[in-house]
Amino acid sequence: MEHEFKGYSLVLQDGADPRTTGGVAVAGFTTAGMVGVIAASHIIQTLKLKQLGTVLNATFPAVALIHNEVPKHPVRVYQGNGIGVFTSEIQFKDEQDIMFASTVLEWFTRGGFDRLIIIDGLVQSSKAASSGELFGVGSSQLARERLHRAGIEPIQQGIVAGITGFLLGEGDRLGIDVTALLAEASPMYPDARAAALAVEAVAELTGIEIPLSELLENAQDIEDSVREVIENTQTLLPGPETQTFSADQDIDPSFG
Repeated sequence: MEHEFKGYSLVLQDGADPRTTGGVAVAGFTTAGMVGVIAASHIIQTLKLKQLGTVLNATFPAVALIHNEVPKHPVRVYQGNGIGVFTSEIQFKDEQDIMFASTVLEWFTRGGFDRLIIIDGLVQSSKAASSGELFGVGSSQLARERLHRAGIEPIQQGIVAGITGFLLGEGDRLGIDVTALLAEASPMYPDARAAALAVEAVAELTGIEIPLSELLENAQDIEDSVREVIENTQTLLPGPETQTFSADQDIDPSFG
């Protein structure tokens, strides 16, 4: 069985070697609390991953994001020893979600990865009893067993929307090992603390050592920096939209 949708073009970086791919694939997008993109950025920097390629399409905004004086296209893939990262640093329209998810699946398949971990933000309803929670969904029995062993609360009933939801559904349909980590995050500002919770879970699930001290110590600076990027680009780009997670319209922290 094959995935039926064509994704966006992935263009290799000058001098990149596609034979270096494989291992665990991690994807982080610009959604609630910027959790996915903050977590992905931390993994890339901490593990010193090299940029492998850029995702390009004529419909994307013509923009470069500047990091440490270096301009970058907003959608990129990185690779290191046994781990690859797919990150999108701006929010695209909802109707592009399937194309983005298909691009991730093509990268995953062609890269020869063993499993995919998606990091995403989750906005709880006002009746939630606590904050700072992390929940998980696995497309395979093995993925669900890993979540249980790591002590990550599984979602029993509900709906996961957007790119993450589509990838989970395709993981189940195609027999791909997909895990979604949904960190409870603030919808009002970039939530580096929620991202740290998700990164810690990635380390637990994969056995890859990912130091968290820098992310936790600089959480406020990171949140301020990401907020500044959003404010400076809002006249050029679609603003980040909250990705929804719903279970019968409301979210129960017990999930059944």
